[in-house]
Amino acid sequence: MAGSVIGLDIGGTKTHGVRFLDGEVVADEVVGSSNVQNVSREEAARHLAELFARIGGGSIAHVYAGAGGIDTDDDAAALASLISPHAPGARITVVHDSRLLLAAGSASTGVAVIGGTGSAAWGRNEAGKEARAGGWGYLLGDEGSGYWLGREAVRHSLRRMNQGFEPDELTTALLESCAVDHPNKLIALFHSAETGRRYWAQRARLVVEAAESGHAASLAFLVQAGSDLADLAAETLRQLDVDGPVILGGGLAMNVPWIQDSFRKHLAAEGVNDVRVLDREPVFGVLQLLQEQGLED
Repeated sequence: MAGSVIGLDIGGTKTHGVRFLDGEVVADEVVGSSNVQNVSREEAARHLAELFARIGGGSIAHVYAGAGGIDTDDDAAALASLISPHAPGARITVVHDSRLLLAAGSASTGVAVIGGTGSAAWGRNEAGKEARAGGWGYLLGDEGSGYWLGREAVRHSLRRMNQGFEPDELTTALLESCAVDHPNKLIALFHSAETGRRYWAQRARLVVEAAESGHAASLAFLVQAGSDLADLAAETLRQLDVDGPVILGGGLAMNVPWIQDSFRKHLAAEGVNDVRVLDREPVFGVLQLLQEQGLED
């Protein structure tokens, strides 16, 4: 693959950029999110400027970006317009970030499932048909995501409060993390303009930590997250009439064994056994995507 290629994986929490020269990695950097569904356009532009300052501009043949929330041509064009000032003359391709996962999992067909700040599934069969499930955003879905886990931790704490129970391990950790002294204060904080999708997705780690120490409700949330992500995969597989492979990725799902185990178990019950947890960052699927689409030059 000749020339310099920039691969971007733009998630709800971070932007991962890699510069490839003749197919080899020459720069690899991470900055804050530049997804305009999670940050302002101004903040997204600042993060992209910071990233390109680190990985270099200059002569770039192609920028291939995967991002959450790319559902229409207008979505793709809006992100491309933020990227183009940093790569003048480059060909810019913008797709939904789930496409990066499938390629990073060394698969050209099958289904990729993201379990990160948000959640979604996308797939393609050998006939070229594409299908997806979820990816509607946190107000409409994102089941099994980091945001969903953070919200469930709040709901758990409020239910216990209403039932007259003292704060348990998860609630105590949540109150401390949010710098409030009573579960009732979580209501206003949750609806506050000061918090949002990323803020609550970052609280997912509290659920994981509580599960690690034996907190039964937290473990149940992780098992449910795996089941919900498996449902997205199964729905996409049915649309494509294929039985795999299924690639599971996303910062949350790639790092929580309970979610992975639940994901595999629920798909096995559907007769799906070719399930792989991504073992490298999705951005490294860019070169395969370019080759598949004949865009490597």
